[in-house]
Amino acid sequence: MTFSLIGRCARTGQFGAAVTTSSIAVGSRVPFCAPGVGAVLTQHRTDPRLGPRGLALLRSGCSAEQALAAMVASTPDHQWRQLAVLDAQGRTAHFHGARVKPSLEAAHGTDVLALGNILANDLVPQAMRDAFLAAEAEPLAERLMRGLEAGLEAGGEPNPVVSAVLLVVEREDFPLVDLRVDLHPTAVAELRRIWDAYRPSVEEFVVRAVNPDAAK
Repeated sequence: MTFSLIGRCARTGQFGAAVTTSSIAVGSRVPFCAPGVGAVLTQHRTDPRLGPRGLALLRSGCSAEQALAAMVASTPDHQWRQLAVLDAQGRTAHFHGARVKPSLEAAHGTDVLALGNILANDLVPQAMRDAFLAAEAEPLAERLMRGLEAGLEAGGEPNPVVSAVLLVVEREDFPLVDLRVDLHPTAVAELRRIWDAYRPSVEEFVVRAVNPDAAK
């Protein structure tokens, strides 16, 4: 009952994720991103401990495939997990545990991986990936947002989604974008509204942190 994507911008070095689901607080449980390192998703019977573990493996020099294999090997409950990893070179890897409920699917592309479980149909991740790739000229956050919207338009999941998150990191320890919606009847549309409002201020909030004398 979750569909999501992780992506990388080769121009800026940004990493990010966009996720939505029919349960509460998806932003605190599923996406994990680190500047210069990569991104990890942990979903289905979510184990948030696997996100930091995956990032630590990437930071140690593992590729996406190697980090994923180590994550799976490290948890005795891997049959319940659906995992995705994107490394600093844009390589992607995913895992579907044997007990992850259908419809489930994943779609890989250049610098992007989309996946989901308990989907309305198995074409949802492909639609997300294609929308991300088609928006190549846009900032990473916008590309991720379009991917999420395309997943919803392609059918999403059988139940209404009520929480959503848009997360992007760049150079600093804090996220460039970290927007969340919870318990909203149209969570993806609400995330779009918040992102459109936030987008003009993204760089200004960074300037306020790192060079306050230059802030507006």
